[in-house]
Amino acid sequence: MLPSFIFAAMFLGYDIIVVGAGHAGCEAAAAAANLGSRVLLITMNMQTIAQMSCNPAMGGIAKGQIVREIDAMGGYSGIVSDKSMIQFRMLNRSKGPAMWSPRVQSDRSLFASTWREMLENTKNVDFYQDTVNGLLIKEGRVHGVITSLGHEIKAKAVVLTNGTFLNGIIHIGEKQLGGGRMAEKATTGITEQLVALGFESDRLKTGTPPRIDGRSLDYSKMEEQKGDEEIVGFSYLPTKKISPAAQRSCWITYTSPTVHDILKTGFEKSPMFQGRIQGTGPRYCPSIEDKINRFADRERHQLFVEPEGFNTVEIYVNGFSSSLPEDVQYQALKMVPGFENCKMFRPGYAIEYDYFPPTQLKFSLETKLIENLFFAGQINGTTGYEEAACQGLMAGINAHQKSIEQEALVLKRSEAYIGVLIDDLINKGTDEPYRMFTSRAEFRTLLRQDNADMRLTEKSYRLGLASQERMDRVRKKEAEVEKIKSILQSLWLEPAEVNGFLESVQSSPLVTKQKAGQLILRPMLSLAPMRLLVPSLEQALAPYDNEVLEQAEIQLKYATYLEKEKELVQRMSQLEDLIIPENFNYERLSSLSNEAKQKFTRIKPRTLGQASRISGVNPSDVQILMVFMGR
Repeated sequence: MLPSFIFAAMFLGYDIIVVGAGHAGCEAAAAAANLGSRVLLITMNMQTIAQMSCNPAMGGIAKGQIVREIDAMGGYSGIVSDKSMIQFRMLNRSKGPAMWSPRVQSDRSLFASTWREMLENTKNVDFYQDTVNGLLIKEGRVHGVITSLGHEIKAKAVVLTNGTFLNGIIHIGEKQLGGGRMAEKATTGITEQLVALGFESDRLKTGTPPRIDGRSLDYSKMEEQKGDEEIVGFSYLPTKKISPAAQRSCWITYTSPTVHDILKTGFEKSPMFQGRIQGTGPRYCPSIEDKINRFADRERHQLFVEPEGFNTVEIYVNGFSSSLPEDVQYQALKMVPGFENCKMFRPGYAIEYDYFPPTQLKFSLETKLIENLFFAGQINGTTGYEEAACQGLMAGINAHQKSIEQEALVLKRSEAYIGVLIDDLINKGTDEPYRMFTSRAEFRTLLRQDNADMRLTEKSYRLGLASQERMDRVRKKEAEVEKIKSILQSLWLEPAEVNGFLESVQSSPLVTKQKAGQLILRPMLSLAPMRLLVPSLEQALAPYDNEVLEQAEIQLKYATYLEKEKELVQRMSQLEDLIIPENFNYERLSSLSNEAKQKFTRIKPRTLGQASRISGVNPSDVQILMVFMGR
């Protein structure tokens, strides 16, 4: 007999059904529920909600910016990451602030349990363990889902976040296992139904490395990688974090020509080299066998030895992803320094799965073919927890907006890395797993990790997702930043009180007094340590914490660059404001190239700005459109 709430839902229905409880599904469910929708989160296994299928870490280059954006908008990933971290590092500190990227090493079990706890404490979220094998579709609109137990559950909108489970196949050497993750079965039926309705699907591949017993490793032969002394974290809310001293170290070691030679003995059984894997793998996270094949001149490759948590001996060998036979993986690992006596918990494997090229989506992540059906995560061709989570957040928001007949929230490329990611997917598509990098964002000086709250919280607050507490904290931060800038631009510093500090950082001493705001423009100076050694600065800035001090310093130091980038955004936005009619007939423009006609007709760009970013479209094609529209 069905649970009573499911039985009632079959007749009354939910507002939103989210299929899949990975990073995309969890964020989608939380966002829609916190906006007021009644949400049903359906997962194949209640024990694997928010499972970190691959490495136990969040953030990193560009990915850290995404997590901070999710948090700024009221998503949960930043809070969960802060609560479950075992190590924190701010990457790229030697570069400019646009490149700084937070990253945490996570306790895998604590991460998942914290996510589940937060969802269970979120009003309007129901859970159901079952497999969705089909969708209820009528007259071009989705009305619910069909489960493996034969239940038809109605909803106003459905968000598919199937991850790697759609017709998933696991590869270990010559062995093939059906599954979306080791020891978890694949999902069938959804791809076949959508393809029959006119969707285009394809195959991608990803992989994971072996897991090792940390008690069997000799860390004295590796390089220790400690966490930062200052733990910033992801969330803009005051989330409790571990102390710097309590952090767990990671370790670095390397492969060698001997390791490579052993791995090569398994190439004849490699599913990748023998053609058994048809899907394209991630360019920027290749398997170890792919690396030694493509970079044959390299004598070694770096491996990161990462603990899986506080209370486990399990180790993740980052950089050793492999689908070679198990015995080959093991023998090669034993030749790695520190791994001579290693014990393997489980081998690495590759997984091949279905995805749907994302040019079939609207900017809201709703499909163009089926109304009220949304896709988020790896089903759209992305890779990475962070890329999936931000899509889930946006799909959840927009599924709610659609269910109450309100306008979708669409973030521009100049507003967020999330906007860059979605714009790239929809305009350019992807035929390999898409990963975010800072280089993909042309306005990255504006899209820093430190100001995500100032960029995005108000947008989310207006929708009703970001809390009043978040909005109050942003307004307080903005006011304090302006106050600090005013203090620095009016405070005169005498040579006698500041030259000692300047000498300590090898900066030229002052001859005459100078305003603090002018002095801080020097590249070697940083406001936080400077105020501790300059009495008048310490007195003036005592009420303010490092977060607002850093923000004020960045705005002062990079004012010229920020203004130039804002001007560029303004010029580019002129194209974004030129709306193309929804059913525009491109075939009647004989001057357009055939490729442009085909891509415009398929993608249906909303604006001239979007049209200009479609892969394969020339500037002359955009000019022709502009002329035709009276510009």
